Order: sequence, then structure tokens, then C-alpha cells
Amino acid sequence: MKILKAPIDGSILLPLIIVLPFLMLIAASYMSLTVASFRLARGDQLHTHAQLGADAGADYGVEQINQDGGWTGTTGEIELINNADNRVTYEVSVADDGDQKILTSTGRSYRPANAATANSFVAIKVDLRPVESGSYSVVSGQGGLTMSNSSKITAGDVYINGEITISNSSQIGLSDNPVNVSVANQICPIPADGTYPRLCNAGENNNPISLSNSAKIYGTVKANHQSSGAGMTNPGLVASSGVTPQALPSYDRDGQKAAVTTTITGSTASCSGSQTKTWAANTKITGNVTLSNGCQINLGGNVWVSGNLSASNSSKIIVADSLGTTLPVIMVDGSTGFSFSNGSKIISNASSTGAKVITYYSTASCSPDCSDVTGTDLNSSRDVRTIHISNSSQGAQSVFYARWTKLHLSNSGQVGAVVGQTIYMSNSSTITFGTPAGGSGSTQWVVNGYRRAF
Repeated sequence: MKILKAPIDGSILLPLIIVLPFLMLIAASYMSLTVASFRLARGDQLHTHAQLGADAGADYGVEQINQDGGWTGTTGEIELINNADNRVTYEVSVADDGDQKILTSTGRSYRPANAATANSFVAIKVDLRPVESGSYSVVSGQGGLTMSNSSKITAGDVYINGEITISNSSQIGLSDNPVNVSVANQICPIPADGTYPRLCNAGENNNPISLSNSAKIYGTVKANHQSSGAGMTNPGLVASSGVTPQALPSYDRDGQKAAVTTTITGSTASCSGSQTKTWAANTKITGNVTLSNGCQINLGGNVWVSGNLSASNSSKIIVADSLGTTLPVIMVDGSTGFSFSNGSKIISNASSTGAKVITYYSTASCSPDCSDVTGTDLNSSRDVRTIHISNSSQGAQSVFYARWTKLHLSNSGQVGAVVGQTIYMSNSSTITFGTPAGGSGSTQWVVNGYRRAF
């Protein structure tokens, strides 16, 4: 029998010779991509570490400046992280820019930890402006202070004749900048009668400070008949008695009325769009005033509005430089009072002086010329809103004062000080109070801008 053998003609070798180089090329490409991806991920990680260092430096710098206004920065790099794999540092410098300061924070990341040169760095610039905080920046009457959502009071002491209710993530003070909080608990009897208001006795209204959810108070807290210190730190509740009620700040209303030299109508005083008008010192405006669509008022001194004053859509009241440090007063008598909405502003002058807005409406028959409001008239007046600042409207270095009624801040920007029978802060109002409601002040530096430095 004859055995046949298959011829070997190289038909298998040829495909291998063609395909194998492509397989090797594909494998090499995947390896290269893997290495590149690893390097990119490592670079991102180092950049993130540098960003964390820069942010930490900025926070540290703001804290140091508020402890020492003459602080000029760190002496070299300060380590934030140091382990076998990597090292993260920050370095801070501070430069004066007129009345403001510019803080520069540079974060650097090193890999390995003993590397002489940083693998990545991030530099940021933080603009800081000064605000003044006095003996009290928040003062309320018997209506008290209510804060909800994420509203905050970050500077200036707080004096409340009534009670405090704080909910959600709202807070008073900062962990590195505690404040003084005093609560008199002067809201009795409940319900109100002709003797209202008087200090509550033990058992009538215990625990006039109420905190719920994650609300916090950072500071020294004194409150009559307060036994619970929950949510209060640095140092928290230190006294449950001994807070004496204080009268709200006084003002010579009759003196301003007697000084009037010019009287104009509300329609004449109002403006809209690109209009610019001047309110001269010692002016009385009869009727309601409306400022809308970005119009501008140049405020030359004290003004008395017999009706209501409302401003909307980025309208501005600009305090004249000629006033220097003299605070002009805008008295408003109407039942709805003063309303600022949609980015409207009171703009301070070159001396960082704003304005003082006082509303005088109450439910008493003597309104708006009452020399005093007590009893059931005060109890009913405290829930009437006569000042409303909303939707990013603001008045840094300005004082807003609802004499017998409620002041409401909702989604508002920075204001100087607030005074009212009732103060209500809602939504995401994060406000740095800086202008004293009365008494001497001290400087608090707050962030005015944040940007990347290249």
C-alpha cells in the first residue's frame, strides 16, 4: 500500500508573517494608551491636590487677616499633606489695593514627597473688602429673629429682645469667627394684652432659642430661661439669665421733618430705564416712588417719603461722595414701606458710607407719627412687613430699620446692619453684616471675588 504525504508549501507561514506584526502593533498601541492614560490620571490627581492646597491657603489667609489686618502672608510654603507618595503645600501673599486687599494663594503638589520641583501648581487670587462690625449688627424687638434654609449671619453681634428660631442649615457666626448673641425673652404675656411687652417669667416661655435640623450658633450665647445649649458652640450657652431688654435705636424723626426745604411728588422722584435723577438733601417726596429697569438716583442727603418706595431690576441709589461719612436717612411712611428686588442696590460713596432706611408704619391709629407703640398694637404690627430685600438686591454699609414692623431678607446680597421689631431671613440669604447699628466698629475682611491666577 502506498502512503500519500501532504505537500508543505508554506501556506500557514505566510498569514502568520502578515498578521503577527499587526498584532504586535495593536498590543504596543494599547500599552502606549494605557501608559498615557495613567500619566493623564496621575496629572489630574496632582492638579487636584494643588487646587486643594490653593483653596486651603485661601481659607487660612482670610482667617489670618481677620485676626491681624496687617498680616502679609506666609514665610514660604506650608505643608498640607506629606507622606511617602506625595506632598502638598500652600503659600500665601497679601497685597494692599487701595481700600481692599488681594490675597494670592499658590498650591503645589510634589511626587514623590522629596521631589525638589513641584509636579503641578495652582494659583488663585481672592479680592477682599473691609466691612465694619459694631457692638450689634443685628437688633430686633419683640418679634425676634427667624432664619430658615441656608441663611447666615457671619459677622457682628446679635441682640434680640424677643426669641430666635433657626432651622435647616442656617447659622449665626462662624467656627473661626464666633459672635455674641443675647436674647432677652421679652414677649410676654402670651397672648398679648395692654401690658405687652414684658419679660417672661420662668415657665411662661422657656427656651426662647430654638434650633432644628443642622442649624448652628457659633459664639457666646446668653438667653433668659434658656436651658438647652444644643447646636451652640464656641463656647455656646454661657448664661440662662441676666439679659436686660434694650430699646431699639432712636432717631429724630421730627427733626428731619422740620428740616425739609424741598417738596416733590412721587412721580417726579420716580425713574425708569436709563434715567438719572437727583434727590437733594432735606427733600420730602409725597406719594409712592418707583425705581425700575436700572434707573439711577443720586442721593444728596436726608429724604422723607410719605408713601412707599420700591426699586426693581438693577436700579440704584448712589450715595453722594460729598456726604463723606455722614449717613443719609431715607424715611418711608407707607404701609408696604421699602422694597428692593432683582439686583437693586444702595451704592456706598468713596468713604464707604451707605444710607439708613427707616420705615415708620404701624397698625396703631397714630401711625406713622407714633412716638411709641405698645400693647396689642405692637403685637399686631410686628408681623407686618415694611422692608423686603430680595433676589440679590443689596446695600453694603447700609442700615435697614423697620421701626415697628418686620424686615424680610430673601435671597439677598450683602447688607450692613438690620434692625426691626421682627427680622426674617429666608431661602439662601448668606449675608455678612458689617455696619454697626450703633456704637464703634471693628474691621472684618470678606471675600469680594475669586479668580484663577495664570
